[in-house]
Amino acid sequence: MRFHINSLYLCVNDMERAIRFYEELFEQKVTEKDEIYSVFEVSGFRLGLFAYKKTNEPHTFGTNCLPSISVDSLDHLMKKLEGKKVCFPVTRIGSNWVAEFADSEGNHLEITAPAK
Repeated sequence: MRFHINSLYLCVNDMERAIRFYEELFEQKVTEKDEIYSVFEVSGFRLGLFAYKKTNEPHTFGTNCLPSISVDSLDHLMKKLEGKKVCFPVTRIGSNWVAEFADSEGNHLEITAPAK
């Protein structure tokens, strides 16, 4: 049996704020917009934003899930970190530059770029 991971979702407190954050981060508009569940299609992967309070579902924000986003250069990585809360500073790990930052809702994300 072969498995594929095609999507994941992040819980958000404020859907509009989260959509603005990810539209700026991904440099694209939200693909599907809804008050409870919105989606960004990013290179064939679906990143969902879930307004968990609207369904009375409990959630803890933080480092329980760490989506990893890659960009093509260290310069682009540095630009994406501007104005964001950096939780793990830009560090070279193996053949990549790696950093971790918080989104508008407190979820942590990893961003990487190849070290050339």
